[in-house]
Amino acid sequence: MRGTTWTEEDVRVRPGRRKSRPRSKDRPAHAAGAPARVVAVDRGRFTVLLDEGGQPVFAVKARELGRKAVVVGDAVWLTGDLRGGRDALARIVRIEERTTVLRRSADDDDPDERVLVANAEQLAIVTALANPEPSPGLIDRCLVAAYDAGLAPLLVLTKADLADPAPLLSLYAALDVPAIVCGFDDGSTPEPADLDALRGHLLGRVTCLVGHSGVGKSTLVNALVPDAERATGEVNLVTGRGRHTSAQALALPLPEGGWLIDTPGVRSFGLAHVDPDRVLHAFGEFDPALEECPRGCPHTEGAEDCALDAFAASGAAGEHGTARLASLRRLLATRPPEPGA
Repeated sequence: MRGTTWTEEDVRVRPGRRKSRPRSKDRPAHAAGAPARVVAVDRGRFTVLLDEGGQPVFAVKARELGRKAVVVGDAVWLTGDLRGGRDALARIVRIEERTTVLRRSADDDDPDERVLVANAEQLAIVTALANPEPSPGLIDRCLVAAYDAGLAPLLVLTKADLADPAPLLSLYAALDVPAIVCGFDDGSTPEPADLDALRGHLLGRVTCLVGHSGVGKSTLVNALVPDAERATGEVNLVTGRGRHTSAQALALPLPEGGWLIDTPGVRSFGLAHVDPDRVLHAFGEFDPALEECPRGCPHTEGAEDCALDAFAASGAAGEHGTARLASLRRLLATRPPEPGA
């Protein structure tokens, strides 16, 4: 090769890369399609109901939506095969602006929040009066989450045939939160009169049910929506806890009008995403005392000159003011420290 003279004809030129079409920020209008509501989510496949009615439609999320999550309750725009049935598949190409978003985190120190449902108007906090025992701590957390999301809270106390609801109702009397008490006449069927009272609060509204496993959420859903066929389970006699019977959230249209969203039973309800001021909003009986607290008061245990202690001790916060103050402070103590604190 030494002494060889090279010319341009000896140079092998690699072909240039094929130029792709320039990306555009413009997105297709998707004029052809129909509005719908997401009623179930299962591993990337969505069950939706068209606003105009008809049988359920199965859909996938369009690639253009990227990582944007689609959750139960979302109002969406569908394109593709809208006939419904298992052999037809549509695409969710747009998620309409959400009016409300109910969130929770796994723990209070977990920064990752999870969206439970979208566009709900009311949060029904379902609690059994016995078997399993009621948990005021969970009720308080759900109230905080409801106020933070802009949802109207509703207490639904089940199994009134097993225990007196008065003590639990008195804990929240100062908040003026509406409450429905349901007895189960044969252990599995809500009393007709109690069910009618509950229907009155659900009519024409989008309501999300939340609570521990075993408190009777699925039993209520089956009574309110006869063809729902939600599985029900027994409470473990050793642990006092219910067994998970619902693996995912499901939105169901009520025969009288409105929507009911049944969610899986929860063990905990983290509030890492909630501002401390929103926590205080769930304990409205202490509002008069907050004006007497010094500026910047954290309202936690041992806070200097905090007016909440004297207010609770005086009885001004109600019969259970001291217990409610302890619950408030437990929630405030779980809040992450303010930057620079």
